[in-house]
Amino acid sequence: MTVSVFPDRSALMLAAAERVTQLAERCIRERGRFDWALAGGKTPEALYRLLAGPPLAARIDWTCVHFFWSDERCVPPEHADSNYRMARESLLDRVAPPRGNVHRLRGELPPPLAASRYEQELSALAAPATLPRLDLILLGMGADGHTASLFPGSAALTESKRWVVATSIAGRDVARLTFTLPLLNAAANVLFLVAGADKARALAQVSTPDDPERLPAHRVQPVSGELAWLVDSEAAVLL
Repeated sequence: MTVSVFPDRSALMLAAAERVTQLAERCIRERGRFDWALAGGKTPEALYRLLAGPPLAARIDWTCVHFFWSDERCVPPEHADSNYRMARESLLDRVAPPRGNVHRLRGELPPPLAASRYEQELSALAAPATLPRLDLILLGMGADGHTASLFPGSAALTESKRWVVATSIAGRDVARLTFTLPLLNAAANVLFLVAGADKARALAQVSTPDDPERLPAHRVQPVSGELAWLVDSEAAVLL
């Protein structure tokens, strides 16, 4: 894994925004579209607001960007906990992509049905390949080493055929939908954003794991894509 450390959260966000912008520019120039899976959480929200404002927003042709989500809570799209709602308010409403370019996980549906329908939507990206190859999957990491909604000990971690599954997390009331490892590892680019001292221990464990099977984030290893970790100095203190 390539880890780039930045002095503070602000510098981290600026670097991440520039990286996403450059990748979007290149993909749109080379093949006319940019397929991007968004992440939820406070750290990505700050990134989305940067991308939606000057000067970066003007560098991306947002009519060529297709938005996906790597995970979602099983809640309606206007719910306070919806990853879609956060991305809509911080990015989508401000850059106004075509409606058909926004491919949200439908958390308001019964979870197995929502997962199945999202797989059908992703299948348009797969042909003629076996798996969809998204240009960029943005991910975060929890203090327990989880990423997307792949938590330590979850049965979703063992899924080898499905691209999207519904999963329940012990101690949490709301079920979730999540990309599985096969889909994450088929991406052309995976970018982790990690900030804050509460992530330091998990980041150190992911970097040099004693038990890699216990840490979902460590198991994200693109087969033929690029993996990059952008972290702030607080998260990197134990590296």
